Amino acid sequence: MDLLNTLVDKGLRRELPTRDEALAVLATSDDDVLDVVAAAGKVRRHWFGRRVKLNYLVNLKSGLCPEDCSYCSQRLGSKADILKYTWLKPDQASQAAAAGLAGGAKRVCLVASGRGPTDRDVDRVSDTIKAIKDQNENVEVCACLGLLSDGQAERLREAGADAYNHNLNTSEGTYGDITTTHTYADRVDTVQKAHAAGLSACSGLIAGMGESDEDLVDVVYSLRELDPDSVPVNFLIPFEGTPLAKEWNLTPQRCLRILAMVRFVCPDVEVRIAGGREVHLRTMQPLALNLANSIFLGDYLTSEGQAGKADLDMIADAGFEVEGAGEVTLPEHRVTAGAGCGAHADAGCGSHADAGCGSHEGGGVCGSVKVQAEQEQPAEARTDLVAVRRRGAGTDLAPNA
Repeated sequence: MDLLNTLVDKGLRRELPTRDEALAVLATSDDDVLDVVAAAGKVRRHWFGRRVKLNYLVNLKSGLCPEDCSYCSQRLGSKADILKYTWLKPDQASQAAAAGLAGGAKRVCLVASGRGPTDRDVDRVSDTIKAIKDQNENVEVCACLGLLSDGQAERLREAGADAYNHNLNTSEGTYGDITTTHTYADRVDTVQKAHAAGLSACSGLIAGMGESDEDLVDVVYSLRELDPDSVPVNFLIPFEGTPLAKEWNLTPQRCLRILAMVRFVCPDVEVRIAGGREVHLRTMQPLALNLANSIFLGDYLTSEGQAGKADLDMIADAGFEVEGAGEVTLPEHRVTAGAGCGAHADAGCGSHADAGCGSHEGGGVCGSVKVQAEQEQPAEARTDLVAVRRRGAGTDLAPNA
């Protein structure tokens, strides 16, 4: 049985692939990318059908961050010409969320820059959650406020939050090269706090920061072990004025391989294409819907996305359908495990010490899929594709939804 058939069989059983198998997916050639997409698409359809969940971002506080995350346009010392404003009032945030919900979003993601919230900030966000849910009773609300202190996740849950997002972003081994003002362990701790409070945990990664294939596999395996319900896959937006402005390492085919690898390692979770899909996937975005079952509608925190109507047209034209507000996103076994959270001891989670070593030198996997003979060359910089957000939250202009 070849590599892709093996991975499909494992994905349908929620069995963890070996590290060699995950690395082999990333190493497949451009000639084989459609075969990789087709295989991972079988796993995606098994667990999620042809539904696409829409999420909508509201940037509650933009810029002004004391952290030094190299990828971020809101970082300390950033010279990126982004919008900068302090906290939106609850009614302003609710109005901003309404635009996304009218466009078909079923989850609103409330994001604020900063190291982590103060207790007063948690009060602000709690008031905002109430304002949004008063107008839209069935909406899912996910908070993303940085590192959490003890008790804060519980307070957000009591206020009506359904989920909490905090991304690992990159592997533990390279985290210190990206950020120095907090640690990888700090991020893991916050995801665990969200889990413990009964919130649906959301944690993902950023690809395209110059990391190796091994780094990508490391962070995705770490995510599988943490067992979030949703895994956002961001593709670096190289903002001018940030340390990673010259990192143009992605091609559309590379992005598809990364999404396929995430789907094989995390077969039954909500895989979300997040920031950078327009920049790096470009005209290949519809193909990516065969791998991910969730996207953001419209704009991002500090950059513009494609028009909301174009997102909806893309979903329909590719043969998918928008997930309704009354539909449950996650497979039943994840929901019944306790609000979708919790470990699946029989699914290959936990220790992956038996999953093979990092190197796949000398074969390591069976199959006929060709692998790249040489390291991929960085993609040509396309700064014309990076547009700073100038509309929506924090402005007087209508949002894109």
